[in-house]
Amino acid sequence: MQTLVICIDRDNDLGDKAGIQTPLIGRENNINAAVKLASVDPEDSDVNTIFGGVKVLDELRERGIDAEIVSFAGDRNVGILSDQKIAQQIEDVLQEMNVKSAIFVSDGAEDETLVPIVQSRIKIDSVKRIVVKQSANLESTYYILKHAFRDPKISHTFFIPIGLAAIIYAFFLLIQYPAGAIIGISAAIGLYMLYRGLNLDETFTIIKEKAKQSFYAGQMTFITYLTAGLIAIIATIRGAVELWGYYTTGGSWYYGFVTLMTVFVNVTVWWYVTSVIFANAGKIIDLKIENRFNKRMLSPSIFTLSIGLLLWGASEYILAISAVSSNAIEVTFQYFVYSIVGAIILGLTGIRFATTDSKEKN
Repeated sequence: MQTLVICIDRDNDLGDKAGIQTPLIGRENNINAAVKLASVDPEDSDVNTIFGGVKVLDELRERGIDAEIVSFAGDRNVGILSDQKIAQQIEDVLQEMNVKSAIFVSDGAEDETLVPIVQSRIKIDSVKRIVVKQSANLESTYYILKHAFRDPKISHTFFIPIGLAAIIYAFFLLIQYPAGAIIGISAAIGLYMLYRGLNLDETFTIIKEKAKQSFYAGQMTFITYLTAGLIAIIATIRGAVELWGYYTTGGSWYYGFVTLMTVFVNVTVWWYVTSVIFANAGKIIDLKIENRFNKRMLSPSIFTLSIGLLLWGASEYILAISAVSSNAIEVTFQYFVYSIVGAIILGLTGIRFATTDSKEKN
């Protein structure tokens, strides 16, 4: 086959709205899918993308070019997960079909971000964007805003921080503490902006998908990941309570910022270490059951113990010289030295486990 016409539905409207599984191969299958999607949501732009791809296919065949059309869909959580699903579908199709080049059909810039992914697997001769012509009435500001805010990607970005700020403000007014509203709103919006800015939504989406898979597959990782998450939450709360106690009794001007952060580390370090080990233990158990276990999987737990030991020894010594801890400085210094030695031994042990399997394979 000479040319493949590729249509992309990155947010999986075909699956979520019309219940259609991709990849869709062939002219008739794509037309039927577009009609079904149009009957569910006539305003969805992916309908026009597929019909645009069919038009390109017909033009190629009229010129005597051996061509076929395939539509791929990702996931409603647009990002790494949806792109991985589309990439896997493309690879599966290319293994079955001997294609020289492709024409990429999309409905906008979002789908076109997948061009490099497709291009890494097959040569792209052309990129065609399908632009829908609208009447003057439909181009009014009201229509644009109405449909923009109905889009979950846009509504989540704008409405969540505004709604969260309103709830926080109402809560502090209810308890008659208006000054706290400014602090609460600033903190909430700041955390939300960090969450969006660092793309943590994609990370949480992947974690959610893995948790769902492990739950339905009956894997031990679901229980251990849940336990690890609860331990991490308890550690954070416990550390925050301890930190707040020191802050209210002396303040940062008395203890210093470094000392207060050291208090938090000292209180929480072994809780966090236990959390990581629990998470890794579930993975080890599942691999053991599947007969895919290797010693390399022990390395993360060993390295975590090494880091935890080092942080504990350092925090004990810092708190002693800051006169926060009742332990003698000489004793805590010995702890610090022993923790360094122990961390090095654990680190070397982890490196040995990490390189054992590769040496055995060689």
